[in-house]
Amino acid sequence: MPHINIEIKARSANQEQIRGILKSSGADFKGVDHQIDTYFKVTAGRLKLREGNIENHLIYYDREDITGPKTSRVMLSKNKPDSNLKEILIRSMGVLAVVDKQREIYFIDNVKFHLDNVVGLGTFVEIEAIDKDRSIGNEKLMEQCTYYMNLLNISKDDLVGNSYSDLRMP
Repeated sequence: MPHINIEIKARSANQEQIRGILKSSGADFKGVDHQIDTYFKVTAGRLKLREGNIENHLIYYDREDITGPKTSRVMLSKNKPDSNLKEILIRSMGVLAVVDKQREIYFIDNVKFHLDNVVGLGTFVEIEAIDKDRSIGNEKLMEQCTYYMNLLNISKDDLVGNSYSDLRMP
């Protein structure tokens, strides 16, 4: 069953400051994950296989490519690192893009924070206010996302509307 996120992505030149704010706000640090996201050619939304040390999922999501907080409908399926799923997807769908990143993962309640260093693209921060069982609602998720954008001093000029896969495309 899909869940809902309200999320943002922003370019970030102040990772150390954001890290400090998250730590002083009591964020739960989950670790640093080296992630390879392979995006596949699909007719709607985005489909990627995430291979990491912490997170390994097949992820389908659909969202508007707009800057600022946006609704994302997400479906996740756990993947075992030694499965042949990637080869099946490559052969059947073809690869759209590959994104290689180092990601620091933090949580405050239902809100997930990423501090990303993406090969060839630079440094970013992401905020995902997550409603896994649809008990929180879009209004509260939007409030959370906006609150943390302000807390982390994220400028509207730094917001990015596209996926890393889009930014990797020529």
